[in-house]
Amino acid sequence: MAQQFDRDRLGRYRIERLLGRGAMGAVVLGRDVDTGRLAALKTLSLSNEFSAGEVTEVRARFLREADAARRLQHPDIVAVYDTGQEAELAYIAMEYVAGRDLQQYTHVSQQLPLPWVVHIGSRVARALAHAHRQGVVHRDIKPANVLIDPKAGVVKVTDFGVARLADACRTRTGMLLGTPTYMSPEQLSGQCVDGRTDLYSLGVTLFQLLTGALPHRAESMARLMYGIVNEVAPDVRTLRPEVPPALAGVLAQMLAKTPEARHADGVQLALALDAVAPEVDAFASTVTLSRPDSGHNSVL
Repeated sequence: MAQQFDRDRLGRYRIERLLGRGAMGAVVLGRDVDTGRLAALKTLSLSNEFSAGEVTEVRARFLREADAARRLQHPDIVAVYDTGQEAELAYIAMEYVAGRDLQQYTHVSQQLPLPWVVHIGSRVARALAHAHRQGVVHRDIKPANVLIDPKAGVVKVTDFGVARLADACRTRTGMLLGTPTYMSPEQLSGQCVDGRTDLYSLGVTLFQLLTGALPHRAESMARLMYGIVNEVAPDVRTLRPEVPPALAGVLAQMLAKTPEARHADGVQLALALDAVAPEVDAFASTVTLSRPDSGHNSVL
């Protein structure tokens, strides 16, 4: 039996080991018994998260969102292979990426060089543009959902198809699981969102990678949400003065309160990022990670 996971198999996947646990359930490494292909299986126990009356609707949403994500064919998006369910345990089988997510690089002591951050931002923006053209909005862009393998030059956005399901996972008090840290003002306000909400979330991610801090911080959830919706984000140069003014301007536009004030789409944003960092081609050779890769796809 896979270590710390109570099943040896899910569908056609033999479980090899536990990769991690997130708000929605376990993430395990599986191997397709027919093809030998590795996959990261993200699981959700429907009976634990939802009432009996909700399970049918949530299962349908789960399959619908995963099917939408499966249509996304882009080199910088983690591929969704298939979905399945055994008893009350549903799962999404996704491409396994041997790398790290960006969360560890949000700390000042482990900051990436500025050209890397800009290059990653440009790659993610183009991946989002592809998804948005297919009518898929991620809704949960954050450092934990961007995987990188520097030695291989890999940047991958993960968890398409998971975010909307997470929206349905509520506590008994009705609060969303997790925090609104990376959510756009319009998402927090309950308005209809489009691809520009992802560009805002990417702006928060880049701000944190550059400074080690979030643009909005507060001691309470209510105060944090108020700040995101109503208060202008600080200039990134107040925390990292060496950031070029042009890049600071791009970030300010990404973090604009209204979607109309942001870049029109991911392609426009990517071109803006490319223009402020001509050294981005040095991405694969300027930094050597000091710790071994752990293997990933490990956070929901």
